[in-house]
Amino acid sequence: MNKRYALNYVRLFLSLIPGVFLISCSKKTLEIPKPPIARAETKMFTAADATSAFNAFNTVYYSQADQLYYSTTEKKGIAAIWTQAIYWDIVMDAYERTKDQVYYKMITDMYNGGARRYDDYNWENTTTWFIYDDMMWWVIALARAYEITGNELYLDKAKAGFARVRTGSYDSVKGGMFWDFNHSGKNACINYPTVIAAMRLHKITKDELYLTKAKSIYSWSRDNLFDISKGRVADHKVGDNNPGFEDYTYNQGTLIGAAVMLYKTTNLASYLDDAMLAANYTKSMMSDGSGILPAEGDWNEQGVLKAIFARYLSELAKVYPSGDYAKWAIFNANSAWNNRDLSRGIMHRNYKITCPTGIVQSYESSSAVAFMQLFAPAN
Repeated sequence: MNKRYALNYVRLFLSLIPGVFLISCSKKTLEIPKPPIARAETKMFTAADATSAFNAFNTVYYSQADQLYYSTTEKKGIAAIWTQAIYWDIVMDAYERTKDQVYYKMITDMYNGGARRYDDYNWENTTTWFIYDDMMWWVIALARAYEITGNELYLDKAKAGFARVRTGSYDSVKGGMFWDFNHSGKNACINYPTVIAAMRLHKITKDELYLTKAKSIYSWSRDNLFDISKGRVADHKVGDNNPGFEDYTYNQGTLIGAAVMLYKTTNLASYLDDAMLAANYTKSMMSDGSGILPAEGDWNEQGVLKAIFARYLSELAKVYPSGDYAKWAIFNANSAWNNRDLSRGIMHRNYKITCPTGIVQSYESSSAVAFMQLFAPAN
């Protein structure tokens, strides 16, 4: 059972039924475009290119009316709830890189768009919020938005969301966090993001309880969801069964982010070692021979996973610059940028091929934009 293949627990069970094909929140089956072969360009992207990539992403996918992002280039439906939080993070990446006030305004705009669509971030609404990790992605982004803007409302929402998730998700007997309301399993996609959220809130509030919770959840996750001999992150653990090892970049990325944040606060080298192990596994075992990351996302929300990986790889690159992680990230971004759709400026989840000219999902286009914001040259 894999959480992100299912995208929510209803579709998780439906996906086991032969003949059922489910994709994004719109549940609309679309013909998957066949991408053309890659171009041979190898031009290095610039800071101006990173800005162009972000602007193109907004032109093609951002809904001015909804103040959220569309799911596809058709602009017929809004992208999935959890991916909007990832897109909001990309907006913040663009602002922090450029200090462009247009992007600063987008931070507020997207908060407002989410408030209108998601019951003003009412964490008790079990129709709007149907799995815990969807909430936690927003908690992380809300805390970051507070750090940038100083808007106390964002911090209040983040703290309330964190409390709601931990109360409902944490297993006080065996440890770890359940990803769904039915407590069917403990997935990496809730455990490591919870550590990240706790560390962000600890940094802001200086409340030691957040640090204590982060250490506890990380410890459980390390024991149950991490192969320390390889640096491989398991996707989930159900009951007393063995961990379910399936390779996804966002799981690798959130472990990296959690470990780096704990390292920066505690200065314990073991956390940094874990982060490097996970990054090295992603490069050596999940990427191709040249270092290009896996495409991920066969016409579904998994296309956004590498955007999450990019964010936390950038944190590792800052604390351990001699690891060449930035060089690897830039190599991936260059490949995606040089294979963009030249007419629209958007990129694809498969960095090795030219972006299709037909219908493309925002999920598919997002990760390379994130890489470019996070690893752009200074000028």
